[in-house]
Amino acid sequence: MIISCLHTADSNVAVFENAARELGLSGANLRHTVRADLLRAAEEAGGLTGDIAQQTAAVLSALAAEADAVLLTCSTLGPSVMKAGVATTVPILRVDAALADKAAATGGKVVALCAVETTIAPTTALFAEAARRSGAALEVRLVEGAWSLFKSGHRDSYLAAIAQAAEAAYVDGASIVALAQASMAGAADHVRNGPRPLSSPAAGLESAMNTIANQRHSLSG
Repeated sequence: MIISCLHTADSNVAVFENAARELGLSGANLRHTVRADLLRAAEEAGGLTGDIAQQTAAVLSALAAEADAVLLTCSTLGPSVMKAGVATTVPILRVDAALADKAAATGGKVVALCAVETTIAPTTALFAEAARRSGAALEVRLVEGAWSLFKSGHRDSYLAAIAQAAEAAYVDGASIVALAQASMAGAADHVRNGPRPLSSPAAGLESAMNTIANQRHSLSG
């Protein structure tokens, strides 16, 4: 089983390797491609443009040629999956799609935290659809200043700011907090007051594993 991951930050390689180990996957099951330029272009443009989505889709389709599933780990670029999926039978998935479904399934009030402004629109659209299906209430919040900490290399401060925002969401009545970007996953370890927030690396990898298994079952059947 080969799952290819398209990241926009080098640090997310380790995040997904850790999540894979917790799910019983070995490093041999994962392949990583990092394209920080795609997220940088989206930030400069103020969001995902059609041209950037097309570039992202081309990378995803190329990765699909040598994988059983492809995971796009960047929430800002998420809608690009729709363009890539038409060119291959290999599943091309958004890690945050699995996260949205898992969070919405808990019901009650779901608070999705974002660290970068460019991910607010795609995250809101994705989580709103999942919430509509489940009947959950949704609020999307930006963790102010967090992305500046991430980009300047202050990872501990970045995760601390996110954990603080998660605890504030629980004080405000959230039933579950979802960390919308993969880079935020480590903040879940620092939340003490409230349920452990959900994060996308484990949810996305689990979804990819299940999709591959179901696809193989249907082909063998």
